[in-house]
Amino acid sequence: MSDERIYDDDDAVKFIRNYLPQEMKENLSDDDILYIIDVIYDFYGANGFFDGDGDDDSVVEIDEELLIQYVEKNAGKDGIRHFEPDEITLIVQGELEYCDSIHLFE
Repeated sequence: MSDERIYDDDDAVKFIRNYLPQEMKENLSDDDILYIIDVIYDFYGANGFFDGDGDDDSVVEIDEELLIQYVEKNAGKDGIRHFEPDEITLIVQGELEYCDSIHLFE
């Protein structure tokens, strides 16, 4: 059985919620987290992380700081809500940990 799993939004939200400190868990809805995940995936798409043909055994390196800057710049453009920088940072870090846990970019 493979360690790899398909990305699941519900699992990602649960994983990220467990990654967040309690106070942040109380202040963020699942929809808030899903919105940030959508912005993260915009970054992945804009940077060609999904353009591969799947035959390459290389590991994708994601610049976490660049990703956080992208999310900070683009989060909230849709008027969802104002996200604090520490909320964005921890959600991004949690999402990256989730991706690692399912071997998404390996």
